[in-house]
Amino acid sequence: MRKNIVAGNWKMNKKFDEADDLINGILTELEETELGENTLMILCPPFPYLEMCSDYSNDSYFAVGAQNVNDNERGAYTGEISAEMLESMEIEYCIVGHSERRAYYGETDAMIARKVDRLLEHNIRPIVCCGEVLEEREANKQFDVVKRQITDGLFHLSAEQFGQIVIAYEPVWAIGTGKTATPAQAQEIHAFIRNLIAEKYGKQVADETSILYGGSCKPSNAKELFANPDVDGGLIGGASLQVEDFVNIAKAF
Repeated sequence: MRKNIVAGNWKMNKKFDEADDLINGILTELEETELGENTLMILCPPFPYLEMCSDYSNDSYFAVGAQNVNDNERGAYTGEISAEMLESMEIEYCIVGHSERRAYYGETDAMIARKVDRLLEHNIRPIVCCGEVLEEREANKQFDVVKRQITDGLFHLSAEQFGQIVIAYEPVWAIGTGKTATPAQAQEIHAFIRNLIAEKYGKQVADETSILYGGSCKPSNAKELFANPDVDGGLIGGASLQVEDFVNIAKAF
């Protein structure tokens, strides 16, 4: 049975003491809240806070993920972080191919495929992002864009390897804009993604793949979004920086 996942992408936010307060606030809320037994919470803080976050996660209230990884194994890549480093810190998840990485740093599907490979070699589960920009949505090209991103970034994997993948669909036009895909729009493209996976790997692999929604999800719309049969949670940006908002999203299942 696939997991319901709520993953918080903190992006480049929070000073050290603020990050500490946020983690403790989430822990306090979780101690008083029963999430569904099939619900997994993942915190993805900036790199400097990974170890602190990992230390707090020892009680298994949440898992920890990184926000990015380099596509090389190791070497002279100043400022970069390898999958080997993340594994040595016992980091369980890593976001790959976020739209901001694609737009600001020129990440290609081929590069994302290499990052996925590095993570899997080091027993880290990739959270792989896909999604269209506004111009592509308005031109009704969202299905072509998503198909290309998933095919070129992931379909080189074996069925066993693909079983470790979490997919996050993020309509780029809805990230940080306050706009949100309607529940029907989210379901339509999540079902399209699941069908793509089924065509490549079979129904069982597709049925076991968690597909998250990543576009301005908040407590007020989470329940309606998550009620869709192919929406298995959210990759949460701004709302993950507020304790009550983030925990309330996780309680929406």
